[in-house]
Amino acid sequence: MKNHWDNDENIFYFRIYKPKLFHTMIKSTNRRNFIKNLGMLSAAAGVTTLLPIDVFALAKKDFFKISLAEWSFHKALFAGKMTNLDFPLKAKNDFGIDIVEYVSVFFKKQESDPAYMKELLTRTKNEGIQNHLIMVDGEGNLGDSDDAARLTAVKNHHKWVDTAKYLGCKTIRVNAAGKGTAEEVKAAAVDGLGKLSEYGKQQKINIIVENHGGYSSDGQWLSSVIKQVNNPYCGTLPDFGNFRIGKDQEYDRYQGVKDLMPYAKGVSAKSLDFNEQGDETTIDYKKMFDIIKAAKWNGIVGIEYEGSKLSEEEGVRKTKALLDRLLKQY
Repeated sequence: MKNHWDNDENIFYFRIYKPKLFHTMIKSTNRRNFIKNLGMLSAAAGVTTLLPIDVFALAKKDFFKISLAEWSFHKALFAGKMTNLDFPLKAKNDFGIDIVEYVSVFFKKQESDPAYMKELLTRTKNEGIQNHLIMVDGEGNLGDSDDAARLTAVKNHHKWVDTAKYLGCKTIRVNAAGKGTAEEVKAAAVDGLGKLSEYGKQQKINIIVENHGGYSSDGQWLSSVIKQVNNPYCGTLPDFGNFRIGKDQEYDRYQGVKDLMPYAKGVSAKSLDFNEQGDETTIDYKKMFDIIKAAKWNGIVGIEYEGSKLSEEEGVRKTKALLDRLLKQY
């Protein structure tokens, strides 16, 4: 197979045979001096000197990649104007996003139908779309204080781990809900998540918890749960907007994201409204991404538009434009 560096023999030589020197040169000099130094070293090594066209761009790794959460179109999906099968192609064709996040309810119990699942996988494979995660709801409380009910909830989630694996997803998002005191629900959630994460580990599927109301919207509480589970396949999905613990109690969203980032295996970029400059008016996105960057995290950030003033399509476009702008700043 022809290597994509074949037209730049000098770059190819130093990347393959002198990788440490190659990356040191990129980090320690500007473009002009890099080209000059590479030419001198290439001549000394007897390699034909050709100008490296995009070596600095190629050396840079993106801080994050953008995905699209299916919940952004929950109104259209509930109204029957779109289906789960339509969603991934809409993400790519209408918004140029080729990483997608599903919501379990929109499978409409067809996740066990081989023909349906084959069709969804075929559509995404044919279009080069990456199935990233499935957000799972309605399968019981993993923090249920009743042992039998909690075990049932764990088993109910197994099929979603299997579904994720079939589709090529890396992750399912679950909830750490339950009734009782904070400590009672924590103990139950540690047990439920622990059992489910062991199954996830067997299938190489991450089990991640979103701050999704109740105790889970307390960043310290949720991070302590994940720490106690102590499984590399168990983590968090920090959501910018879901920090309401109760009717009259809300956790600081910026502190919450900071609490959850050490365990994050994804980020949910919630958006509600925008000003004329294209900034989100309810969430300081720059502050959020400064926190994420400070955590030395990189991965996939999912767009989840949940506003009412803009159409779902326009909300997604505005959010993507904001993320694209921020991506250039880091």
